[in-house]
Amino acid sequence: MRNRVFFKLLLILLAVIAAVTVIVDVTVTRSLAISLRDQTHATVAAVRRTLLWASGLAALGAAALALIAAQSVARRLQRIVNFADRIAAGDLSARISDGSSDEIGQVATALDATARNLEQSFLEVRTGQQQLEILLNSMQEAVLAVSADGKVQWANRVMVRLLASGVRLGAPVVETVRDPDFLRAITEAIETGGVRTTSATSILPGRYYNVTAAPMRGAGAVAVLYDVTEIERVEKTRRDFVANVSHELRTPLTSIQGYAETLLESTNQGPERDFLEIIRKNAVRMASLTEDLLTLARVESGEVAFRFRPVAPAAMLEEAAKSFREMARSQRVDLVVETPAERSVNADTDAVHQVLANLIDNALKYASGGGKIVLGARDSGASVEFYVRDFGPGIASEHLPRLFERFYRVDKARSRESGGTGLGLAIAKHIVRAHGGVIRAESALGHGSTFLFTLPVAPVAGEQS
Repeated sequence: MRNRVFFKLLLILLAVIAAVTVIVDVTVTRSLAISLRDQTHATVAAVRRTLLWASGLAALGAAALALIAAQSVARRLQRIVNFADRIAAGDLSARISDGSSDEIGQVATALDATARNLEQSFLEVRTGQQQLEILLNSMQEAVLAVSADGKVQWANRVMVRLLASGVRLGAPVVETVRDPDFLRAITEAIETGGVRTTSATSILPGRYYNVTAAPMRGAGAVAVLYDVTEIERVEKTRRDFVANVSHELRTPLTSIQGYAETLLESTNQGPERDFLEIIRKNAVRMASLTEDLLTLARVESGEVAFRFRPVAPAAMLEEAAKSFREMARSQRVDLVVETPAERSVNADTDAVHQVLANLIDNALKYASGGGKIVLGARDSGASVEFYVRDFGPGIASEHLPRLFERFYRVDKARSRESGGTGLGLAIAKHIVRAHGGVIRAESALGHGSTFLFTLPVAPVAGEQS
């Protein structure tokens, strides 16, 4: 580069000097020709030689000056090139200074300022990355970052300790974690760009993890594993306790109810009969409560083996309406079945009948003043949405989020009078979840209530095969 600059400057200066020499020579020659027209040709030749020598000396001086200027410019440009090479190689601490105020000096100053800004920016990024790593390594949960092509990008210390085989950066994630639910959550988060939550039970023997996979801003996904082994153990203990107690209470409650009914048949009017009736009613209520507790414990623990098969929504709605039609008629309530969706759903008919029965029973108990209860089903994407709508007093909005909790009652006094256990909606929720659906409630005071749940559409014959 330095040689190219030197030669360019030298050629330009030589061309200028030659042009000046020719012009001077021609001008002087014409002047001499006019003033010395009568002198001899020898005198003219001597003058020309003198001019040529002067021009030669001027050219040599100009060449020397051009060489000095070209070398100075070349040295400055070479310093800029060396500086740029260091920056390109990643040495952001490189600096360049040029005291000149010409164009080359301005370029050097601008490049030096750019290098300083880059170094400061990279320092801030590196500091932020170190702080993030410290934060992630201090977490109790395991964290794993995966690139868009399924390669492990980063793992915190908890994740490294968790896996006996270790974590190899750049290796496929399937070689690091082989749990299918974990891998499915990662894949769906990358492909759909949404957050996915699942449970993983085969990462470590005897350990249970909740997995949350979320997409990263650039590409790929990050997964966080929460160890819920202790929670699962406590929940299992609770379920076993409830199931065992409920099972043990079933026999004595049945005996109490039977003896109370027998004594009622042989007792005339009086205080004794009133006491026996109270005993019988409470025994019936306790028996119903223990049955619901047993059912809820079995559904929560997964002990219930659902028999899924394609079934038409109309058939399940008509069966449920048939079971409650006489009760509704006795309370002067019309039980209406609207034209349901035509697509079949994949469901256990007995379990779904229990869900519908709980919802209809609630509507009859708490909304009988509305005069009508509507059942129906409608298409909702890949699911069919069932609904039970009443026209009673409605439910305040603050109660809606907790309706499906165990033993939660909006009106506790009225629930006890009606004989409810407070477990019907909780049982319905777990049955619907086991079917892969969701259940919710919509209501407003004075405008009735609607309970809705979804069931997945049954696959067609080609998809089943």
